[in-house]
Amino acid sequence: MVVLNKIYTKTGDRGNTALGTGERVVKHHTRISAYGTVDETNAVIGMARQSTSSDDLAKVDEMLARVQNDLFDLGADLCTPDRGEKLEWEPLRISPAQVDRLEKEIDELNADLEPLRSFVLPGGHPAAAALHVCRTVSRRAERLMVELAGEDDEPVSEAALQYINRLSDFFFVASRWVNARHDGDVLWVPGANR
Repeated sequence: MVVLNKIYTKTGDRGNTALGTGERVVKHHTRISAYGTVDETNAVIGMARQSTSSDDLAKVDEMLARVQNDLFDLGADLCTPDRGEKLEWEPLRISPAQVDRLEKEIDELNADLEPLRSFVLPGGHPAAAALHVCRTVSRRAERLMVELAGEDDEPVSEAALQYINRLSDFFFVASRWVNARHDGDVLWVPGANR
């Protein structure tokens, strides 16, 4: 259980912060950037959900609520690197079941869509446009997680990497699903403005 009696601690005033293990690292460490961008993804989902509260978009809104919870799990996973050390508690990790659920939800939404015959421009319904912002921020989180995993002694689990990779696909399909219920996707027209 989380209990916060005081929000500021002053322990980061010199530019460092603590991981879940208690280890202190600089705030610009790749691990901090990775889970900070996961948190940013969660925040933009919160903004996107302001446009998914209507009855016709309830299905996507429920999925987004689950993703928001998963992203806290992912942040916790990244905050406590698994270096094979025995900890006094069982750290929270992204599970293959969470990846499977996300894949099923992508497939469920995609089943209602016509095949894609052009690249899609971010836009259309406000919720679809917001989901494209979620997609691009989650891709940035993925790039940072992959960068972190490539560093010495900076493990990132396979399930965490799979989850973040699927997440941007989810946002893309969800944006198309939203637009399919409204005025359709905004399609790229190559060389249209030459």
